Amino acid sequence: MKKEFLATILVLTIGGWQMQEASAQTRLVVSVTIDQLRSDYINTFTPYFGSQGFKRLMREGRVYQQVHFSFENKDRASAIAAIYTGTTPSVNGIIGSQWLDRTTGRSQNCVDDAAFMGNNTNENSSAALLLSSTLTDELKIATSNQAMVYAVSPFRDAAILSAGHAANCAFWINPETGKWCSTTYYKDYPLWLDNYNTQQGPDLRVKDKDRVNRYRRLLTTPAVNEEVNLLTEELLKQSNMGEDEVVDFLALTYYAGTYQHQPLQTVEQEMQAVYTKIDYCLANLLNLLERQVGMNHVLLCISSTGYTDPVYQDITTYNIPTGEFYLNRCATLLNMFLMATYGEGNYVEYYYDQQIFLNHKLIEDKHLDMADIQQKSSEFLVQFSGVSEVYSANRLLLAPYTERIERSRNGYHRKRSGDLVIEVLPGWQIVDEQAQTKKVVSQAVTPTPLIILHPAFKAATIATPVVAERIAPTLANAIHIRAPNGCSLSPLAE
Repeated sequence: MKKEFLATILVLTIGGWQMQEASAQTRLVVSVTIDQLRSDYINTFTPYFGSQGFKRLMREGRVYQQVHFSFENKDRASAIAAIYTGTTPSVNGIIGSQWLDRTTGRSQNCVDDAAFMGNNTNENSSAALLLSSTLTDELKIATSNQAMVYAVSPFRDAAILSAGHAANCAFWINPETGKWCSTTYYKDYPLWLDNYNTQQGPDLRVKDKDRVNRYRRLLTTPAVNEEVNLLTEELLKQSNMGEDEVVDFLALTYYAGTYQHQPLQTVEQEMQAVYTKIDYCLANLLNLLERQVGMNHVLLCISSTGYTDPVYQDITTYNIPTGEFYLNRCATLLNMFLMATYGEGNYVEYYYDQQIFLNHKLIEDKHLDMADIQQKSSEFLVQFSGVSEVYSANRLLLAPYTERIERSRNGYHRKRSGDLVIEVLPGWQIVDEQAQTKKVVSQAVTPTPLIILHPAFKAATIATPVVAERIAPTLANAIHIRAPNGCSLSPLAE
C-alpha cells in the first residue's frame, strides 16, 4: 500500500520527466544545519580537509556561496525555524531562543511546554510555539503520515524546531547528564535509545574533569558532531529509513561556533580543529548514507544558521569609534523617565537582546495610550550614546516600507517581541553585565553557504546571494510536496 500511494503522488506531480525520474529515486532527505558555519572559514581551512567531506560536496554539489536571512538579530532558534518553515519570525513566531510570556511575566523558552514531560530529561518541551508548518510537517501530510521524520541535534531548540510538529521523534543531549533525551510530545520514542544511552551514551566518552559543566562544555566542542553521527548511525540501523519508496526525512544539527564560547582571538587553533572535525564528520556521514541507503537515493542539504557567537574585540588601538552600551542601565533610566512623565510604577517589565518590554497591565490600568508611551520612549532612548535607532512596535507595524525597516519587521512578532527594539551603532560594545559578556556590533553579513547534493541538482558554484527562507520551498519542490504554509517564496531555480 505504501509503494502504491507514493506512485500515485508522483504520477500526479507537475514537473519535467527528468525531474520526476530523479525525484522517484529519492528515499531519504538529510538536512544538516551547521550552527554558525561560515563560508570564509571553510575556504581558510580547506588545505586541512580530506577529499571526501567539504571537498566532495564542493566538487559534486550545487553550492550557493552567499546565503543570508531576511531578518535581524538571528540566533540558533530563529534561524533553524526560518530554514524549516521558509518564512521569518514575523510569521513563524520564533523570534529567538526566548522572550517574555506576558501572561506569566516570565521568560519563555521557544520550546517550553508544561503539557509534555521529558524522556531522560526534566525539561518539558514541544513544538507548539512554532506557529507555521515545517518542511517535515508537509512531508508527513503528503504521505498520509507514512514518511518517517527524525531529528538529531546537540541542542533542544534545534532538535524540536527542525523536527516540527508531526515528527516521529526528536533527540538532543541532556546538558546535565550527557545522555540523549526527548519529549513525550513525540509518540515514537524508541526503546533502543535507552540501551544506547547505557552502552554508548555521550557521557561515557567525556573526560572533562569539570563535573559541574562537563556536558555543557561538550556541546560547544568538535566532539559533539561525532556524537550526532554515532546516534544517526544507530537510528538508521534500528529503523527502516530510506529503505522503500516513501521519502523519509532526517534533520541533523552540527556545531561550528567558537570553541566553548571563547573569544576567537584566543582559540584560533581550536577553530581549525572544529572545521577539520566537521569535515571528517561530513565524510563519515556521506559514507554512512552510501552504505545504508545509497547516495543516488539521498537528497542532502547542508545549511548554516547564519550568525556567530558574540565576539569581543578591543578595537580602540585601531582608532575605530567605539563605546559601551548597557541595556540594563538603559532600561532603568527609561523607567525613571516614564515615572517622571506618567507617575509611579514599574513601566519596564523585562529587557532582553536589545528589546524592552513595557508593562502592558500597568499602562492599561492607568488608562494611558500605548502608542504615545512607545513614541516618547523611542525619543528618549535614541538620545543615548551608541544608539543609532529605536523602533517602537507601533512604528514597525505601521511605517511605510524601507529595506531597513523591513528587515526589523521580518524579525518582529507583535505578540512576542518587545515594545521597543534598539539598534546600536557599528563598532560599539553591547555589555551584558549579568552574563559578563561583551560583543562588538557589526552590520557586515556573515558569509554562509548552502550546499545541495542530489541527482536533480547540477554541480555548480553560485555567487549570487540568496535568502535562507528559500531552502524549504526548494527542498519541497525537489521531492514534489507542498511548501510550508507560511512560506511565500519560490524555490531556487534548477
